[in-house]
Amino acid sequence: MSEGRAPLPVVLAGARGHGRSHLVNINRLERLGLVRLAGVCELRPLDAEELDGFGTPEQSSDFDALLASTGARIAVICTPIQTHTDLALIAARHGAHVLLEKPPAPSYAEFRRMADGVAKAGVACQIGFQSLGSHAVPAIRRLIEEGAVGELLGVGGAGAWVRDEAYFRRAPWAGHRRLDGVDVVDGALTNPLAHAVATALALAGSPRAEDVAHIETELLRANAIESDDTSSVRIVTAQGTQVTVAATLCAETDSEPYVIVHGTRGRITLWYKDDRVLLQRGGHGPVETVYGRTDLLENLVAHLTDGEALCVPPEETGAFMRVVEAIRTAPDPVELPVECWRSEPGGSASRRVVRGVDGLVAASADTLSLYSELAPPWSLTPKADAR
Repeated sequence: MSEGRAPLPVVLAGARGHGRSHLVNINRLERLGLVRLAGVCELRPLDAEELDGFGTPEQSSDFDALLASTGARIAVICTPIQTHTDLALIAARHGAHVLLEKPPAPSYAEFRRMADGVAKAGVACQIGFQSLGSHAVPAIRRLIEEGAVGELLGVGGAGAWVRDEAYFRRAPWAGHRRLDGVDVVDGALTNPLAHAVATALALAGSPRAEDVAHIETELLRANAIESDDTSSVRIVTAQGTQVTVAATLCAETDSEPYVIVHGTRGRITLWYKDDRVLLQRGGHGPVETVYGRTDLLENLVAHLTDGEALCVPPEETGAFMRVVEAIRTAPDPVELPVECWRSEPGGSASRRVVRGVDGLVAASADTLSLYSELAPPWSLTPKADAR
């Protein structure tokens, strides 16, 4: 950014919970002179301790009024999933450019309403898939295109996380497919481990809605919730590439999620939270590389001030939203029999552990298989298909 350029005023909608990470990042960019926190939209105002280092930005529970009074150039939206589209469109009406948390919307129709609306308003929109700001993603795509691992066979994603029962009570919408008649579509693949799906699709070169030919879902739950906590999905791309992702929030051991690119002569593994890549191929020793990452808000600022290309514009998440839609329209998750999971003490509450699920998640990524194809110790109703 050029010296002497005024920092861009930012309004943050949703500053607690995960929104706290956005507050920390805005503070970092303030110190660089790139932005200033002009306003915070929360149902309950932040106190002085929560705003330490920010002074006294304007606060209001009325997002529309806050945008008008602050003249914000950027709106960062980290609110419940079902509010994303309306808030993004409010920001767009004020001419504010948007950083919208993932998942961008709870349905494909809402996604299109959001994406078309911000485009019509002429504002930029960045979707908050931080993993797609990783420099590892284009580096892996170059390796694939150069034939480093031979012909692309498929891409498998794996996410095995530990979440206690309190996690599903953290907000009124948590663990719900619908709330008060409105789609929410919270779930392992659509929210906490959504990055595994989006990153796998990006590495397959199929991030857009038109890149998807067919989707199969297997949704399960061990917890007493409405949404899925243990699920797998297979996406067949328009080029015929298989992309599978297996995820659970009921793992025996918490582990870093990863994506594997399978080729005829090797494989590439990306641990996307760490930007760490392992290249393995015949006739060569393994090569491990850690890449840098472009912060998505910083990238949005650079887009507005210097014309830098956006890392994650809405259209680059269209394929992910096809998966969200397939999950939204699938039958409700199958409740796992009590003999298939056990309860263990957790931090603030007990947690449910699905027996053997860690191995199943890893096997899915290794073999591009759905859970039902790996002889799990539980039965499933017929798979839900979407075209």
